[in-house]
Amino acid sequence: MKERWTEVKAGAKDKQEEQFATWLSGKGISFESSEAERAYKERIGLIKDAIQLIKPPQRVPVCPSPGFFPMGYAGSTVYEAMYNYDALVRIWEKYCYDFTPDVYSGPTSITPGKVIDLLDFTLYKWPGHGVSKERPYQFVEGEYMKAEEYQDLIDDPSGYFLRVYFPRIFGVLKPFERMPLFPLIHEIVFVIPGIAPFGTPELQKALHDMMDAASEATRWANKMRSFSGSIMGKGYPTFSGGASKAPFDVIGDSLRGTAGVMMDMYKRPDELLEACERLTPFMVKAGVAAGKANGHSLIFIPLHKGADGFMSDKQFRTFYWPTLKKVIIGIVNEGLVPVLFAEGGYNSRLEVISDLPKGVAAWWFDTTDMIRAKETVGKVACIIGNVPIPLLCAGTEDEVKEYCKSLIDNVGRNGGFILSTGAGMDGAKPENIKAMIDFSKKYGVCS
Repeated sequence: MKERWTEVKAGAKDKQEEQFATWLSGKGISFESSEAERAYKERIGLIKDAIQLIKPPQRVPVCPSPGFFPMGYAGSTVYEAMYNYDALVRIWEKYCYDFTPDVYSGPTSITPGKVIDLLDFTLYKWPGHGVSKERPYQFVEGEYMKAEEYQDLIDDPSGYFLRVYFPRIFGVLKPFERMPLFPLIHEIVFVIPGIAPFGTPELQKALHDMMDAASEATRWANKMRSFSGSIMGKGYPTFSGGASKAPFDVIGDSLRGTAGVMMDMYKRPDELLEACERLTPFMVKAGVAAGKANGHSLIFIPLHKGADGFMSDKQFRTFYWPTLKKVIIGIVNEGLVPVLFAEGGYNSRLEVISDLPKGVAAWWFDTTDMIRAKETVGKVACIIGNVPIPLLCAGTEDEVKEYCKSLIDNVGRNGGFILSTGAGMDGAKPENIKAMIDFSKKYGVCS
């Protein structure tokens, strides 16, 4: 693959400023008052200053991850949030207005249940379909790509997903196995054999099922778009404008599965590396397209299999970091800011992931030592985190305040820091969340 994303381009910083200006402008938002518009822009300004490392923000931004907490807090269930779009809006409004964080972290992880019902999705169990209505969804681990299929993925990623992967994870799309090889339809004599598969009743039904699911997805998206506009109109910017993934995680999470990808590092290292390289452009384009479409600067990238203990340092440097870094740089070169959520601990990775230009990315840490993170990654990137979920669930308000005070004193006083939770706040005490947000806003004034 052509080495397009090995270094940050000279104009990337200018593009970053342009993208932040677009986000700050609030174009298309109907603000309910001048005060709401001012609050919206001030909150984005705090985040911008924290990320760019040019000057400290006026205070530490407070941007916790709600996770599935809002459902329990509103006296609802995950099932209701997935199937009743009006209820989902009510649930998230209550969370946002009762706790007033600096950003609106939308219900992006709450997939509309009717859509996955229509597709007969098999990659997860979800409330009412394999788990109780009160519980969040559960990933179904498996090898959805066979080890011998690496070359098929490498040769044609889109075709592989369409004709092989989708039929395995969407029950109603099994007829997609009959999809033609589209690059073969390039002469008049190939038109008929190319379109003939679409004439079969099975494939036509699959396409109609897809259309029904798409119609429901559009109804959900329109509801969420209207809701987001309302929230932003009250002065709360969204914290993410889109998402992408590390190429290794695409393969290890949902294609080969954990056991499969671990074996592949030993048995099929060259194919694994080539597949990661092949998926890199798609991960760059996914993040860039979403950020540009939403007029937003931040692109969320959850990191699953690069954590301490999953692979050795040598394996991290060989299989995980090279293509992840290319995704980061590819997104940065378009003026966007990757926000990398390092789930678990990254204490053994800090020196490696510090190999980035200054002020172009943010690292969100879960259980990583934040003082060490500040001393390493914090020299080149904003760090985010990491109030522990066990503390929010079982601690006292004073203990939460003390932890936040320590974070702000040790890593946030001079900027380059956004206070957040280590993960979604599932099961947290409402009074502890309130204490975390209110205390940190007052105490986190930067010097």
